[in-house]
Amino acid sequence: MRALSWMAAIGLVLVCGPTLAAEEEAPNNKPVKVVADARLSVGGQGQLPLYLSNDWSMPLPAISRAVIVLHGRLRNADEYYISAHAAQVAAGDDGKSALMIVPQFLAEVDIEAHKLPADTLRWSLVGWEGGDAALAPNPVSSFEALDAILAKLADRRVFPNLKQVVISGHSGGGQVAQRYAIAGKGEAALSRQHIGIRYVVANPSSYAYFSRERPVPAIAASCPGYNVWKYGMDGRPPYLADATPAALEQRYVERDVIYLLGSLDTKQAADKSCMGEAQGPNRYARGHAYADAMAKRDHGTPNHRVWDVAGVGHDGDRMLTSKCGLAALFDSPGCGAER
Repeated sequence: MRALSWMAAIGLVLVCGPTLAAEEEAPNNKPVKVVADARLSVGGQGQLPLYLSNDWSMPLPAISRAVIVLHGRLRNADEYYISAHAAQVAAGDDGKSALMIVPQFLAEVDIEAHKLPADTLRWSLVGWEGGDAALAPNPVSSFEALDAILAKLADRRVFPNLKQVVISGHSGGGQVAQRYAIAGKGEAALSRQHIGIRYVVANPSSYAYFSRERPVPAIAASCPGYNVWKYGMDGRPPYLADATPAALEQRYVERDVIYLLGSLDTKQAADKSCMGEAQGPNRYARGHAYADAMAKRDHGTPNHRVWDVAGVGHDGDRMLTSKCGLAALFDSPGCGAER
């Protein structure tokens, strides 16, 4: 089920791959080096590539937890799969009953470079981050693709003992995780099977706000698009169009969300647009400002937690394998010292 063995893949990344910490600075218009080897049909409208740590074409009674790790803007799912495996190993016994899943949201440049079949889903270079419709073969939202993964996990014939699903992402993947926590419809299938779900949002460059207020109002005042989705509630894509902002917010505050913030992630964020800058000077500040803003909203206390990871900057591997990262993904003990 793997395009590369773990050891070969780790060696490839160490020798020639960009680190997850630096990926937001790299160009995303180049084709990916590796395409994930597994496929999932999304509503019969296209095939989504993904990595799986177990073959889910057969029953998996030993799996009680599924952890979805979302790649960043480079679409480098192979490197995130390695990072996911590193976190699973670091979790010890807590990770042994977990299925690790890394979907891959490809672009047209990837399809052409790897001569992929016409039914392979592909999005614009950045549209998949906010739930936009695919460019081909059908206009499927990237969020519908995540819905399809959750529907597969809700199948008790395959996962008779699944108890928990975690949707996580660092950096660009953290942006996707936060927006899907607002918009995602796939949770309903899990709830019907009494399967819990958690969202782990690690060091994203920006967040989707429900109000028009921002931490840096002077920048927002001179930024016409500061409240357009994926930064705010204006101009939402079709996947979100059937719910009001108030309904989306109420659903979001009820969901189990952990904001995982590296205390040293204080360099200027890669999102230098006025929309991003209106949210604060760096990722660490933006994360705390957003959580504070949500706590002050008139909707009751959010089911959200903010966990600082002391001594870590913009480093996906160190974030996910930290004590708090392992607690967020696998409910491992020991996070208290890092909060």
